[in-house]
Amino acid sequence: MQNQKTPSGIKIWLIDDDELVRSTTSQWLGLSDHDVVEFTNPLQLLDDFSENESCVIISDIRMSPMDGLSLLAKLLEKDPQVPVILITGHGDIDMAVSSLRDGAFDFLEKPFDPKRLSITVEKAIEKRQLWLNQHYQNRYLDGLEGLEELIIGQCHPIKQVREQINTFAKMDTNVIVYGDTGCGKELVAQALHKTSHRSEHPFVAINCAAIPAELFESELFGHEAGAFTGANKKRIGKIENASKGTLFLDEIESMPIAMQIKLLRVLQENTLERVGSNQSTKVDLRVVAAAKTDLQRLDGFRQDLFFRLNVSQIHLPTLRQRGDDIPLLFKHFCRQFADERGVPIKKLSPIDHETLMIYSWPGNIREMRNIALRYVLEPNTTIAKILNGYHTQEPNYQYSPLPLSVKVQDYERSLIDSSLERCKGNIQEALEILQLPRRTLNQKMQKYGLNRSDYLDNQDS
Repeated sequence: MQNQKTPSGIKIWLIDDDELVRSTTSQWLGLSDHDVVEFTNPLQLLDDFSENESCVIISDIRMSPMDGLSLLAKLLEKDPQVPVILITGHGDIDMAVSSLRDGAFDFLEKPFDPKRLSITVEKAIEKRQLWLNQHYQNRYLDGLEGLEELIIGQCHPIKQVREQINTFAKMDTNVIVYGDTGCGKELVAQALHKTSHRSEHPFVAINCAAIPAELFESELFGHEAGAFTGANKKRIGKIENASKGTLFLDEIESMPIAMQIKLLRVLQENTLERVGSNQSTKVDLRVVAAAKTDLQRLDGFRQDLFFRLNVSQIHLPTLRQRGDDIPLLFKHFCRQFADERGVPIKKLSPIDHETLMIYSWPGNIREMRNIALRYVLEPNTTIAKILNGYHTQEPNYQYSPLPLSVKVQDYERSLIDSSLERCKGNIQEALEILQLPRRTLNQKMQKYGLNRSDYLDNQDS
C-alpha cells in the first residue's frame, strides 16, 4: 500500500466494532497526519493482511466474531513482526498484560489519552519501519548482481557513479576519481577495470603517498641489473606490469614533480625506459588516478599531466551524504563478516539504527567496515559503545561526538542488559532491580533489541 500522508509510508489499520470509538480514534490519528484504514470485522482485516504489510494495527479486545487476542495470534502467525496495539476495557487489564508476553506491542486502557495513543503509535511505526527496512535490505543484498555487487547502494549519487562507470569503461579513457579518504576510490577503479575489455589483464594499484621519494622511479619504471647499488637483478616496474591492463594511482597529488614529468612522457608516447636502460619498452595501459582535492587548482601538480589524465571524472559522495545507504552498507558488511567467521548475524536495534544515521562517519566506508567487524564479533555490544571506545582508546582518532540522547539510551540499555544477565532472564527479578513497570521494561527491551531467551540459563525462569 502506498501512503501520501504519513512520511514513513506506514498506514494505521484500526479495528473496533464500536463506531463512536473507531471514528473518534481515526479522526485523532488523522490530525497527526496518519493514514488510517478502518475495519469493522476482524475476519476482513485478517483476510486483507499479508506478511510485511506496511501497517501498524490497533485492535479492540472485545469483538465478534473474533476477539482481539485471537486476532493477535492469527496476525502473528502470518507475520511475527507486525506491531499490534490492543485497546482494552478496565476489566481486560490482566488479559492485556499477559498479551504482551504473547507478542502484542502495547495496550491502551479505555478511555485512553489521545497523546498517549500518538506516542504509542509513533513507537510502533518506528519499529515497523525498521523491520521493513531490514527486510528490504536483505532482499536487495540477496539479489545483487553485476556492477551492483561491487558498488552497492540505492542513493542517487551512487546510481550516477554506476552509470558513469558503465559509460567510461567502454570508452577506455583515463579517469580521475575524486573523493575523501575511505570513500571507495580504489573500488571504483577496480570496477572500471572489471567492466572494461582490459579485465583479463592486470589491475595494478600504487599509493603514491606511501612510496619513499628515493624509490619512486624504480617502483614505477623498474630497473636493470646494476643500475644502482643493491640492484642485483632486473626488476619490472608497476607501469610495465600494468601493460594491457589498468594502472591505479592513488593519492596522485603526492607524486613528486620529477615523476610527474616522466609519467607524462609515458602517457604521451606509450613507452618507458627502465632505470639504467637506454632502450624503450612499449606499454599499453589505462590510468585511473585518485585524489582528494581538485588537481587543476593544486600547487605542485603539473597542469599538462592533469589535462592528460582528465579525460573523464567521477566524484564520490561521502558516506554521510548517502542517507539510507548507511544502514544498507552496514548490513552488507555485517553479513560479510558473519559469513566469513561462521557467526550468527545480529539484527540492528532501533537505537543502533539511530546511531548509524546520526554519526558523521569521518572515516567513511573504511571506518564503517571496522565498526561492522567489531559489532559482529563482540556479543551484546552497541554501535554507540564501539564509537565511544574509539574516542577513549585512540587519542588521535578524528572523533565525531554522539548526541547526549544516544549516549543516555546506550547507558540505559547497558543497565537493562546487565540486570537481565544477572537474573538469568528472570523478568520478575529484573523488574525489582530496575524498579520498572512490566510494560515499560517490555517496551525498552523491544527498543534496544534485547530478548529474554538470550539470558536464560537452560531453564524457564
